Order: sequence, then structure tokens, then C-alpha cells
Amino acid sequence: MASTRRAGVVGHPVAHSLSPALHHAAYDALGLDWSYDAIDVEPGGLASFVAGLGPEWAGLSVTMPHKADARALAEFVEPMAKLLGVANTLLLQPVAGGRQIVGANTDVAGVRLALSEAGVEVPQAPMVLGGGATATAAVAALGELGARRIAVAVRSRGRAGGLLRAATAMGLDIRFVTFEDAPALLTQADAVVSTVPADAGAALGESISDVTGVLLDAVYEPLVTPLGSSWEAHGGVRVGGERMLLHQACEQVRLMTDRNAPIQDMEDALLRALVARGEDRSRPSASSGDSSE
Repeated sequence: MASTRRAGVVGHPVAHSLSPALHHAAYDALGLDWSYDAIDVEPGGLASFVAGLGPEWAGLSVTMPHKADARALAEFVEPMAKLLGVANTLLLQPVAGGRQIVGANTDVAGVRLALSEAGVEVPQAPMVLGGGATATAAVAALGELGARRIAVAVRSRGRAGGLLRAATAMGLDIRFVTFEDAPALLTQADAVVSTVPADAGAALGESISDVTGVLLDAVYEPLVTPLGSSWEAHGGVRVGGERMLLHQACEQVRLMTDRNAPIQDMEDALLRALVARGEDRSRPSASSGDSSE
């Protein structure tokens, strides 16, 4: 067995996180004597928390509201995190005389792979709901899949400056629309990523008519949101946020351990965690609109 190392997920709140189940499954499969905890860190407290970590710490998964702070805290920032202006992963790497904090972003890979496994290839009419850090990662992922023009529904364009800067740097054409205009566009979209809370998406779910595209709902609490349920009922394919979580966690495991992530073991652990939480699904994956669920 390798020597004991520590990692964890930091956020506020963070008790609901499924990341510990995923990472523990990976460590067990890889034969690593590592621990991974969910740690609630108050807003503004990330820097002091990281400063207090000992040499046994390998890295952190970073969730809201700390992603922008994680990017600022990093001494070296990997290209995608630098482009997006946010990091969801901090690597604590030993160097001569101490350690170096490296910032990375695995959300982009999470979105891209979750959409790809649902059959999305080159989106021709993609759309993103929301304008924050996860929405920025979604825009980048759609760009990596070959999209060039992306509609983005936001309540306040002024809060989407980071998204626009990242999209511009990638050569993407962003069309901002209001949530009132979104239902008509959703019926034409072939790939949609929703990053808004479940209650915010509920009104959109009530407004859509027939759809044919793929919806990735980044929310996984609840696992099936009102928007996701409506999307299926109106003929679309829904991908749950747990698929994004799985794929971004696999990339985090690779970065922290320098080993390829055992995706099947992690997927099995994810299913067990969902069942234990009361989300009894045969497989946490995309499902079509004619599903009996």
C-alpha cells in the first residue's frame, strides 16, 4: 500500500456532496491508502484553510462558492482554468523548499464527456442556462465539441462577464437571451446544459413544448429536477448531473494520483450512493423521453 495521503472537497454547503463516495471507490480500486472528506469552508475562508494543510494533503476538489478564489490562490494555473478564470481542483504538489499550489478545471471534461456519452457530437444549436462558473465550463465544453455559436440564457448579463471573456478567447460567438425568450429556443436546441437551481429551472420546464435535443442538467440535488422531468416528458433526452460529476471526478483522481481513474468502480459507487440517498435508479445515465421513469 502507498503511504497515507489526504484529499477532500471544500464548499459551502458541502454535506450533500457525492464526491467522497467516488474518490474513496477510486482509492480502493487503485490500492491507495488515501482518505477523502467533505469539508465545509465558509465563503472567503479558502486561503486560510489551504494555508493550514499539512504535507500529507495531495489536493482538493473545490465547489461553490470557492471556484474563483481557488483560481486566485493557485501559484500555477493550468490553461483551461486560466482561460475560464475559475478552478475546481487544487493540487498541492511538493517542490524544493515547500509545495506549489496548482489550479485546474475538470468541469469542462465533465460536461463534454457527459454530453458525448449521450450521443452529442458537433452541436449545431447549443444552449446554456445560467452565466456563472459552471455555465462558463459548459460553454467551453460545447466549444471543445465543435460548437461555434451558443445561446446563453441569463437573468443578468452583467454577471456573465467571465463567461463572455472565456468564450471570446475560444473564438465562440455568444448570443445572450432572457429566460423569457428561452422556451422557444429550447425547442430548437440539440444540446442544452442547465446550470440553474432546480426551482429556477422549474418555470422553464412548464413553458417548453416538444423537444428533441439532449439536456444535461448539472444539478444532481434532486437527481431529477422539474426541468429534467419535463424535458423527458416532451420527447428529449435527459442526462443527470451525476454523469458530469462522475467524469470530472475521474479527471481529478488522475490529476491527484497520477493514475488512470477506475471509472467502472467509481460508477458503481455512485449508483450505491444514489440508492442509499433514496434515488433508486437502475443506472444513473441519460434516459429518453419515452422512458417509463
